[in-house]
Amino acid sequence: MTQTENQIQNRIDSIDILRGIVMVIMALDHVRDYFHITANTQNPLDLNTTTPLLFFTRWITHFCAPVFIFLSGTSIYLQSLRKTKSELSAFLIKRGLWLVFAEVCIITFGWSFNPYYNFLFLQVIWTIGLSMVILGILIRLPYNILLTLGLIIVLGHNLLDIPESAAGFKGGFWWDLFHHGFFTPYEYAPNHTALIVYPFFPWTGLMILGYCTGLFFTPQYTTERRKNIFLRIGIIGILLFIVVRSINLYGDPIAWSKQSSLLYTIFSFVDVHKYPPSLDFMLMTIGPAFLFLAYIEGIKNKFTDTMRIYGRVAFFYYILHIYLVHLFATISYFANGHTFEEAFNPKQNLPFYFVLAGEGYNLAVVYLVWLIVVVSLYPLCNWYNNYKSMHKEKWWLSYL
Repeated sequence: MTQTENQIQNRIDSIDILRGIVMVIMALDHVRDYFHITANTQNPLDLNTTTPLLFFTRWITHFCAPVFIFLSGTSIYLQSLRKTKSELSAFLIKRGLWLVFAEVCIITFGWSFNPYYNFLFLQVIWTIGLSMVILGILIRLPYNILLTLGLIIVLGHNLLDIPESAAGFKGGFWWDLFHHGFFTPYEYAPNHTALIVYPFFPWTGLMILGYCTGLFFTPQYTTERRKNIFLRIGIIGILLFIVVRSINLYGDPIAWSKQSSLLYTIFSFVDVHKYPPSLDFMLMTIGPAFLFLAYIEGIKNKFTDTMRIYGRVAFFYYILHIYLVHLFATISYFANGHTFEEAFNPKQNLPFYFVLAGEGYNLAVVYLVWLIVVVSLYPLCNWYNNYKSMHKEKWWLSYL
């Protein structure tokens, strides 16, 4: 391998390492959803009921979706270096549609274990899929136009908060799908409901900016130059977050406020809106991501090697971890004396089968199960990574 090839590989490794870290952290939130005693009865970010550790457990996972979607855009730019615009456009549209299908048919079942499929989840994977389709359509636009479009969406989409905050505002299905949906249920057939969790518009803007960031991973940028650029972007992003959030006039639909202690005032300050991701939310998460990318490149040790594996097979890991977490929760459900009849009771008030609201464990158990899930998936992820590396000729691997 030449020096130039080594440099390119290091750049790709830094992306995979960061992606792997956020995938591992993401599993913590999903374990909490299924195992923590208040997961389905209280908001872990509610300052009236939360604890510092519970708040942190939920808040740290805020970095996962934006970094994952942003890096998806960066990876698409790297693909553009070896594909024509037409090839890349066709691939993005097909893969995007596949991800939407996977969300509805594969991932929804992993979340619910509901064989009737009468409750569908439109979450992060469907958003990535739809954003890929849109980017596949826009990919032929000049770089500067795409960059401008991404900036307009990310910086300006909170202007839509103004009409949405009006008394009696009802956006309807398409508007909720576009921007306003916040765990919004829509019945699309008798006894069949779709839950809009991730409105796509702001996330699409973030993916476009991630795509534009891919330029800095090309050979024309040295390691030192890229590091300096990422440091500046990261610091500006964090400072801009502090300034915009402090003003309390724009950038997030929920204002922060002074609390009974300094710690809880800080919690209020960093408790920013995720559904949809506000400008403050994206600045708070993507700014530190740039700093991480600036410093991680070229660092190689056991930890980075492990995270790189998770990052290289992110979608594969994502699907497996949902099924495994829910499987563990199901084992716990039966171990606590419950039955199939209880799980399939028509009065079941959760969309997750084999989970009961108000039943669960403390955070120590949540963290233990999280570690077990992540560690137990490593051999499969490592195997699949090796399989992908040895079978690059198999076209279907690029879809999983």
